[in-house]
Amino acid sequence: MSASGGTRAIVAALGANLAIAASKFVAFAFSGSSSMLAEGVHSLADSGNQFLLLVGGKKAQREATPQHPFGYGRERYIYAFLVSIVLFSVGGMFAVYEGYEKIRHPHELEHWYWPVGVLVFAILAEGFSFRTAIRESNEHRGKLSWSQFIRRAKAPELPVVLLEDFGALIGLVLALGGVGLALLTGDGVWDGIGTVCIGVLLVLIALVLAAETKSLLLGESAGLEEVRKIETAVVDGHTVTGIIHMRTLHLGPEELLVAAKIAVQHDDTAGEVAAAINAAEARIREAVPIARVIYLEPDIYSETEAARGADPEATPGGPAPHAAGH
Repeated sequence: MSASGGTRAIVAALGANLAIAASKFVAFAFSGSSSMLAEGVHSLADSGNQFLLLVGGKKAQREATPQHPFGYGRERYIYAFLVSIVLFSVGGMFAVYEGYEKIRHPHELEHWYWPVGVLVFAILAEGFSFRTAIRESNEHRGKLSWSQFIRRAKAPELPVVLLEDFGALIGLVLALGGVGLALLTGDGVWDGIGTVCIGVLLVLIALVLAAETKSLLLGESAGLEEVRKIETAVVDGHTVTGIIHMRTLHLGPEELLVAAKIAVQHDDTAGEVAAAINAAEARIREAVPIARVIYLEPDIYSETEAARGADPEATPGGPAPHAAGH
């Protein structure tokens, strides 16, 4: 997933949310609607989240240093995790608290046309932002379903914007329902109920984002298609006869580490093995361009050793066979 595609979606969402936040606070000032206040804070939090994603993308571009030899690609994961925290605390929990207070102390809405007009405008603006995120995501989603795309995407920006915009649209509908019922019944409790529903929705979305970004922070392997391409590229059938075991790890959304123990012929010379390794690295980079850090260790394949299975001490935390069987 290209950084430019994610940036376009972030900028579109940032512009929409800033305009929407301003309009919601104006509507709250005139109407006293708690749904408008919760939605205004939600849009303000979303704007801050998009700013965090832009900062993370910028910091991730820094060159590697002796202290951080694999670079700063995971900065994007860290800032995406911060987004989930902000969405949970500032957006979700604040809305739940504000709704609870409004249910305890309801009051009649004033100047109802302000919240209704702003909500209609916000739905149109969020729809534009959501449409942009969908269009950018479709360029990378392929045949994956939307849930699979969100779970498997290695770049966090588009899934974050997608979930935020989706949650914003649902929240706007809930706010419109709460305001509408409060106007129809003359009971401000409905406005508070709508606000609580918005808060619960934001909390759930924040938990999904936290779970996904936590997985990326821990370190995810390459996708199955990329693994197959690497396996095909490594073996030449002459000097490199097979892969004994292999591990892959995303150092960032667009940088992959590949470490493998490869089988070579027992009578090959050191020069032949070195040349075969260099050729295998070139084939891997051609097949999977994001494979930028590659370590290949030659070894003599032994059926006896292979039959013993994986060494529990070989990988921290115990055996970790690759998804493709290595």
